[in-house]
Amino acid sequence: MTSTFSALYPVLRLFLAARGRALLLGALLSALTVFAGIALLGLSGWFITAASLAGLTATAITFDVFAPSAGIRLLAILRTAARYGERLTTHDATLGVLAALRENLFRGWAEPNAATMLMRRPAKLLFRLTADIDALDSLYLRVLVPAAVAIVSGLAVSIALMLLSVPFGLLAGLWLLAAGLCIPIIAGRLALKPARRRAHAIEALRSRAVDLVAGQTELVMAGRLQAQCSAIAAADRRLREADDRLNRIESGVTVGFGLASAALLSGSLLIVASLAERGIIGAPVAALGLLIALATLEPFAALRRGALELGRTVLAARRLSPRLVQTAHPLAHLMPPEGLAVRVSGVSARYDGAAMASLEDITLSLALGEHLAVIGPSGAGKSTLFAILAGELGTERGTVETVTAAMLTQRTELFQDSLRDNLRLAAPDANDEMLYTALADAGLLEDALALRKGIDTRLGEGGLGLSGGQSRRLALARLFLRGAKLWLLDEPTEGLDRETGRDVMRRLAGHGCGRSLVIATHIRREAEIADRIVVLDNGRIVATARRGEPKFDAALARLRQD
Repeated sequence: MTSTFSALYPVLRLFLAARGRALLLGALLSALTVFAGIALLGLSGWFITAASLAGLTATAITFDVFAPSAGIRLLAILRTAARYGERLTTHDATLGVLAALRENLFRGWAEPNAATMLMRRPAKLLFRLTADIDALDSLYLRVLVPAAVAIVSGLAVSIALMLLSVPFGLLAGLWLLAAGLCIPIIAGRLALKPARRRAHAIEALRSRAVDLVAGQTELVMAGRLQAQCSAIAAADRRLREADDRLNRIESGVTVGFGLASAALLSGSLLIVASLAERGIIGAPVAALGLLIALATLEPFAALRRGALELGRTVLAARRLSPRLVQTAHPLAHLMPPEGLAVRVSGVSARYDGAAMASLEDITLSLALGEHLAVIGPSGAGKSTLFAILAGELGTERGTVETVTAAMLTQRTELFQDSLRDNLRLAAPDANDEMLYTALADAGLLEDALALRKGIDTRLGEGGLGLSGGQSRRLALARLFLRGAKLWLLDEPTEGLDRETGRDVMRRLAGHGCGRSLVIATHIRREAEIADRIVVLDNGRIVATARRGEPKFDAALARLRQD
């Protein structure tokens, strides 16, 4: 119970901070709807019984039918209006809260190392940002509001029945709270495991189905197509078993509430009959008390859906809460002293779970307009250094100071959208002239204009429709649009043919004049534009050489040719 509350607490705090007043108003309207419904049923029973008895006696002439009928109309209108307002308010508030939750989570994923984690587990983390957030709407709509309304209505009805008979009110209230709350609580505990299993099964089914569709060629070549289909069938079987278990629990809850309602109705009937026989209450009041007791279990029955979804809701909260509690986001890099683009002082860093540090006691500076090549064997720490400079990885110790930076990675991320919108990711306010200029500078303008709709041509998934070289030039055009003072180039021509690679480097060198460049590379053509070379090995700087020094030419000679 403590762990459940600790998982739900950050979510509840966000709910209250985002739309607290609207959520409270929705709960009050929901309570008003229930009270109006109970009062309407009780008053209607009293009026029908009283009118029937008055018709059998001489009091029919003096019986006031106008006040009760007006009250019935008022309660009916109030119930309808409250129900409409409750649905409008609660759903609007819930959607607003979920929007705030998504924004909070996206901000949380903008911190260091987030992109790396997203790349490692894209399917699972996408599920967190979609299905898990949607699961949290049950917390307010189907758990908190129904529970609060049920408890308050049970207490209110108990007090109302105590006006007829104190023992009757106490017994009815105790039964309502015992049966009305125990049944959903037991159902919720029974549904925790199958609800979690259902969520995991859906996640596995989606992930495996996507892998089957996206990787058919690789699966066929590896002879794993049938195994992947079997894995999908296994996930579907687990999903079916979880659904079957939840359906049985729901049927049990329905039977339980039916028995509880029958017991409450039978007991109420015996008590009001006894009170009427002793002359304590009349028949109309007896009908009122009986119908009020009958209607009181309705708000408790509304907890059935929330109890069945509680496991999924708690699982979603446990997954998302760690990101929600990180309200203090890491500070942006400090600005270096005037004349410098980068200053790294005594920095050490390691990835989560790593036994050894990836970088150890790195001290480095880069002047504005200077070009620096970082070389070294695979695993030396080049990518870690870039991740730190780009703000994607935090440091264990030391300080990092950089000017505004833009990064060009080995992998070009393109989206299933128009070429124009893929470009405008780098500069949302860019006009057509700026886009065409960037494409021309990257050597892609002629190819872009040759497309069927020019830059409005829609690309396929992952940039389908462009060659590898064209995709890299599109990434280059994005870099030119950014206008950052510092460019971080992670093997910018890896995988390109000699001619394309040399052309890309020529354009980078030309537009890099006046800007600072840091290039991680294994290729000689990429390091040739550098003013200085730094050699990394085992996470440490082992050598530094400036252009014109023998060590500079020796370092270039060790790099791979085009």
